[in-house]
Amino acid sequence: MNHSLTHRKATINDLRSIIELLVEDELGQTREQLSDTLDERYIKAFNQISNDPNQYLMVVDLNDKIVGTCHLTIIPSLTFQGSTRLLIEAVRVSSAHRGKKIGEWVMKQTVQFGESNGASIMQLTTNKKRADAKRFYERLGFNATHEGMKLYLKESL
Repeated sequence: MNHSLTHRKATINDLRSIIELLVEDELGQTREQLSDTLDERYIKAFNQISNDPNQYLMVVDLNDKIVGTCHLTIIPSLTFQGSTRLLIEAVRVSSAHRGKKIGEWVMKQTVQFGESNGASIMQLTTNKKRADAKRFYERLGFNATHEGMKLYLKESL
């Protein structure tokens, strides 16, 4: 594992690099857009995330270059006797840096983040088309305990 990995809260200047990571993903290529000018919807979403204290949009740096990202959300809950959950979304590692255990490092950082924010349950979803990702999360101790469901409210999605 490379010890020059660090993570930090994303800034607006990181947004293009984050979108590039999302577009690089096989499924992301079908739903994300990257052009010379960032779509205003990305900027609006970034600002909402950045201004919400229960959100942490992480960028992973390797020698001052962004090589990964994930989006963490702290969710207070009444279930499990008022537990706090950590929702993990949009985990991405640059294809040029896969196979170097960066994803494992990222997930260890998410555990630390969850623990430091009082989370007792960490949860994530992964697309059924991502068999490798499912095996990765299971190897890290995640269990497929629920069947995820989505309802898209806008045609563009």
